[in-house]
Formats: sequence, structure tokens, C-alpha cells
Amino acid sequence: MNLTSSVIQPLFGYLADRRARRWMLPVSLLFAGFGMGLTGWAGNYWLVMLLVVIMGLGIASYHPEGYRAAASVAGRMKATGISWFSVGGNLGVAVGPPMITWLLVRFGLRGSAGMVVPAIIVSLLLVVVSPQLAVHGSPTGSARRLRDSERQRPGAMALLIVVVAIRSWMQLGFSTYMPFYYLDYRKAGPEMMASLLFIFLGAGAAGTLIGGPIADRFGARRFVIWALLLTVPLGILFLESSGVLAFVTLALFGAVSVATFTTTVVLGQAYLPSNPGMASGLIVGFALGTGGMAVTLLGRVADSYGVPTVLWICALLPTLGFITAIFLPPVHEKSR
Repeated sequence: MNLTSSVIQPLFGYLADRRARRWMLPVSLLFAGFGMGLTGWAGNYWLVMLLVVIMGLGIASYHPEGYRAAASVAGRMKATGISWFSVGGNLGVAVGPPMITWLLVRFGLRGSAGMVVPAIIVSLLLVVVSPQLAVHGSPTGSARRLRDSERQRPGAMALLIVVVAIRSWMQLGFSTYMPFYYLDYRKAGPEMMASLLFIFLGAGAAGTLIGGPIADRFGARRFVIWALLLTVPLGILFLESSGVLAFVTLALFGAVSVATFTTTVVLGQAYLPSNPGMASGLIVGFALGTGGMAVTLLGRVADSYGVPTVLWICALLPTLGFITAIFLPPVHEKSR
């Protein structure tokens, strides 16, 4: 899943930068939706794998083109505009666990077909608005492309990828092992798993909307640095709290940690202005995917030292991200 949906996204970003392909947006959503929806109907393991590949390719082809289109219609307030685009994905990730749980409990494995419905609906909406996206997303002139190419900063982009990978490691580590922590150590019921993930990821969606305007006001780089620093005490406070306070601190932790998601995409496009699609693919795909693969290492730690140790590692990881982010070069933003 990581290979097909994340790691190869820069390739689709390269293709998106060469020529706008707005028709890819509805088509890629259909690939992702049908790949997901038909998994419950697969008759063998290899068919499940094939459907996962189809779903992953749909996701990989959607994000670079989508972020490129979103940036083109966002105007000068890039972080705010892209945050509204990103919040759809954040909400989808938050709603996904309770939605698929309800479908499987109600209809069995074949209830996964219900996941096709939102993909079809949104694909049709994208077909309706695609003419407007095509107008706004027309290629810039050769002079502008030449000027942008002179401001390319691949070194800064490489450093930003490290920051995003660290943040991804922390977020995915929490969302993966936090339910096991509550089941095995806090002795909570299984129904708590979906609720915890919904709070963590749903608060992240809210943080994305709030963080966009703040980043536009004070600067994307500055926002990323201080948000990473604030994440550390919130994560520790969550691990040390219980009851209602645990839910409140978890929501704050999710909001602050996920709020930097959109801002890092904006920073990446600023560091590679001639290749906004590839920049999006590197941040949303490659950096997140490689960070997600590192969660496997956390699984080995959990087996050897316990799940609480993994969560403490995840809570302290943003410290490393904060130190790395300090070395990100500033972005010269236009006056508003």
C-alpha cells in the first residue's frame, strides 16, 4: 500500500508538472474507491493484493494533480487555500474507520462495497467543476518558468522531506499503537478504538483549517517550527492523563501535529516553484510513505519493550523534527 500509494507519488507529480491532466482527478478517485470497495468480494489473497495496488495507484495519481490544481486556484493565500483542500482528506481518514466498521458489522465483508459510493459521488462533482480548474490551472509563460527554475532549492526540499518523515513516523505510530495501548494497558473496550482514532484524526482536520490562515499570517516555516515544538508537551500530557482529560489532550495533540501537514506542502512548492506537482508528491507521498514504513520498526520495539515505550518514543519524536526544521531556509513571500 505504501509503495503504490505514497512512494511513487513523485513520478505522478513529474507527469503533472509536464502537463495539467485534470481528467485524472475523477478517474483516480474511481480507481481508489473501487479498489477499496471490492476487497471484501475478493476470493483469494492475490486478488486482494491486486485491488490494493489499484487503490494505491488511484491515490498516488490523485494527490499531485490535486494539490497542483488547489495551489493554482488558491491565489496568494496558499496555506489557507490548500488547507481547505487537505481537510477533505483528513476528514476522510477520520471517518473511514467508523464507516468501514459499521459496513462490515452490518453487511459482513461484502459491505466494503459501500466505500465505492462516496468515490462515485465526488468523481461526478469533479467532472462538473473540471472546466473551472482547467482555466485556473493553465500553464505559466516561459519567462515565469525560467524565473522559477532559478529559485529551485533542492537542498531545502531534502531537509523538508526529513522533517515530514519524522512527523509522519510520529503520527502513524500514534494512530497505529494507541488503540492497542488502551486495549491492553488501560483495559478499555474494543469500541474505544474507532472513537480514539476519530478524535485524533478529526481534531487534525480542524487543526488543518485553523493552521492554514495562521501560516499565511506569520509564515509557513515559522509555523512548522513552533507547531512541532508544541506537539511534544501535548503528547506527554496525553500519556500522563486519563478520563475526559485524555480525550481533550488527544484532540489538542492531533490538531497541532496534523496542522503542519498543509504548511509543509506549501513550503515544498515554494522550494520547488517550477515543479509544484513533484513537490506535492515528495511531501504527501514519498515523505509520508517512508515515515509510514518506519512504523514497522516501532512494531519490533513494541514486541520487545511494550506498547507504552513506543508511544513515548512517538511523543518525543517531534523534538527531532523541531531541531531539523530550524535549519530550513526562509521563504521570501510576496507582500499582501
